[in-house]
Amino acid sequence: MTLKTAIVGCGSIAQHRHLVEYRNNEETDITAVCDIVEERAAIAGQIYDAKTYTDYEELFQKEEVDIVSICLPNHLHASVSIAALEAGAHVLCEKPMATSTEEAERMISAAEKNGKKLMIAHNQRFVKSHRKAREIVRSGELGKIYSFRTTFGHGGPEDWSVDGKDSWFFKKDEAFIGAMGDLGVHKADLIRYILGEEFTDVAGFVENNAKDGITVDDNAVCMLRSESGILGTLAASWAYNTAEDNSTVIYAEKGMLRIEDDPDYSLVASYTNGDVINFQLGQIQSNESGGQTNTGVIDHFVESVLNDEEPLIDGHEGKKSLEIILAALESGETGKIQSLKKG
Repeated sequence: MTLKTAIVGCGSIAQHRHLVEYRNNEETDITAVCDIVEERAAIAGQIYDAKTYTDYEELFQKEEVDIVSICLPNHLHASVSIAALEAGAHVLCEKPMATSTEEAERMISAAEKNGKKLMIAHNQRFVKSHRKAREIVRSGELGKIYSFRTTFGHGGPEDWSVDGKDSWFFKKDEAFIGAMGDLGVHKADLIRYILGEEFTDVAGFVENNAKDGITVDDNAVCMLRSESGILGTLAASWAYNTAEDNSTVIYAEKGMLRIEDDPDYSLVASYTNGDVINFQLGQIQSNESGGQTNTGVIDHFVESVLNDEEPLIDGHEGKKSLEIILAALESGETGKIQSLKKG
């Protein structure tokens, strides 16, 4: 069975990841593309031999598609995802999945009501070093986990967004949240995945101190506490102007893991008994290194639809990661530690 596919939003993330990965997947056929900028939709349609639309509602009315990728500004994620689900399609939505817990819950309800899959595109779970780190933590060989630091920073989306310095990423009414929504939510999802724990408390310093003329954050540092008492920091930044940093370090009773933190090895495991194991698992893909054309996100989404299996990052998982950055934002505004509700 070939899945008829539509991509709504033909900006950078669609051009460099979704469209390319769907084309490379033998189980999918790119049927339609949509973008409010007619020229952008036309170019994508020509390259991928797809019908073009400037109105997603018209697309959903005229095309019977099996799956839809939502690659739009953050404030449109919920409404367009729900429209696609109501139209009978499975949905892969870019992160952060929504701009509020309420929006996320409506997306989850729409998926469940219509019997469709909803997946959030948190690609860091598919990186080999991250999967290996999770495996090591789960094995218990590190003993008790004490602490961590996880970071995602680069010079900002103006270098790769299709609209450059005029990008929606910098506008609060469209993006809602800046570096924390672009990068921080990835690390929130990742550290939940590696540790296999939820977080109970968040303290955040969320600032705009690097870029002029933007209305969202570009620098954030957060403290997190997990349900078992693991403490750690999460940093998200558009102010790392010399090189991208996408590293995570886990500190534990019997050793430590350095993930994407060494120039030669994607994972370094150091133990208190003196053992050091270097893993060459391939470097994490980045925008700087030529794009992310083999993230595993699209392949996993397609496989989950074909096999009628729940995707690794379903709506519930996406919501939990979203709630961490929402709490960080709230903490930054109020100066108070925010408690995360369980469930």
